Order: sequence, then structure tokens, then C-alpha cells
Amino acid sequence: MLLSASIPAATAVVGYDLISGNSLKQSDKPRSLIAAALAGSAAALDTQVDLFVGQVKVGGIYNAAIGAPTRDHLFRIGVYVPANQEVHAYVVDAPATNPINIILDFQE
Repeated sequence: MLLSASIPAATAVVGYDLISGNSLKQSDKPRSLIAAALAGSAAALDTQVDLFVGQVKVGGIYNAAIGAPTRDHLFRIGVYVPANQEVHAYVVDAPATNPINIILDFQE
């Protein structure tokens, strides 16, 4: 199951959760966060996001390219997400311009 979101640069400020309001950030079933991809903004590697399961940091990713992320941009995460636990993608280094796009790949 893929969670995807596109957030305007003006909204994606430091500390913002890129997947806030997305119904897939939490499930009533246990699952695994298999991989994540980030793309967009003005240049590759100008945006950083930290991934959390609950309050535990499980990884960090940079935007691998401008535009939309593809399968080639996925970074393996491979962490267990307990039932009813929220996943977060907090902006650490905000995009300069243009929307930032994220994909999280879950397996139930």
C-alpha cells in the first residue's frame, strides 16, 4: 500500500509533518514501512525529512530528484509499525521552491 502526498514549499516548513491529515499514516493493523522516497523542490538533496514511528526516529531521507518520486528513488526502511501507531515525516531542511513529494511504501 502506497501513501503519497504533495505539499507546497510554503507549507513544508521545518517541523511540518508532510503526511499530516493522511488517513494512511495510521492503521488498526500492524504493518511494515518497507521504503520511502522524496522528490521535488528546486534541486536534488536540498530537502531533508526525518521519519518517525510514534516518537521513535527510524530514518531520514533527502529528496533524490526534482519532480515526482519514482520506484528508482525508494530507499529501503524496513521497520515494524505497531497497530494504531502513527507514522510521521517531519521536515528538517525545508524545500527551497516547488512542491515536495513523498511516497511511503507499507506492507500489512
